Amino acid sequence: MDTDPTPAATPYGTPAAPRLAVRGEAHLEVDPEIARIGITVHARGTDRRDALNDLTRRNTTVLDLIKTYGEAVEKIETGAFSISPELTKHGRGERIRAYHGRVHTTAELTDFTALGELTTRLADLDLTRVEGPWWALRADSPIHRQARQQAVREAVQRAREYAEALGTGLAALVELADLGADNAPAPGYGGFAGGMRSAVSYGGAPDLTEAPPLDLEPQRQHVYAQVNARFTMTPPELRP
Repeated sequence: MDTDPTPAATPYGTPAAPRLAVRGEAHLEVDPEIARIGITVHARGTDRRDALNDLTRRNTTVLDLIKTYGEAVEKIETGAFSISPELTKHGRGERIRAYHGRVHTTAELTDFTALGELTTRLADLDLTRVEGPWWALRADSPIHRQARQQAVREAVQRAREYAEALGTGLAALVELADLGADNAPAPGYGGFAGGMRSAVSYGGAPDLTEAPPLDLEPQRQHVYAQVNARFTMTPPELRP
């Protein structure tokens, strides 16, 4: 029976087939590709139907304004909607004092020049709250691939240097494991990386002609990739 060691049977290597394990890392800092803002429209009224109609009108105004920016806006999504009664705090029984409604919309922009102007115009609307922007890379951004490839190249280079120091060379790649997370999400908003810049308003604002567009500086994105690699090495005595 053949008892020669094989890679599958000897995961840690043998003197005849030594192994080398290394780690490769890549850290990239790049400009963001998209910016996301959140818009929450509020309405209040003593009648449910009136509050709902008011909320619908204000939300339509927000959507129409966003759509005027055309290709600068890559995506618009309407999220949570609610309308709920406010009960009186005193008196017998439960009496409804007013109805509160709100609807939340998110927008993704690729034109950061238009971002400041749109944010300012949205913040000028009554009972409208604007949050963001959150900066990010697209999920399919080539930057992610670049980081992964750089991490692999570093692992190979590191392995070659170790093998050279031992007076031997690499024979074959045995295992490659991706341990890093590209552009790991920052806490706070929908998995989008990057910090939040203040651009928040609630309620009416002065006339827009008196409010210049916000100057928003895009936040650089940190992309990280890490791999572990295992190689077999040629024993020094077998090296030409």
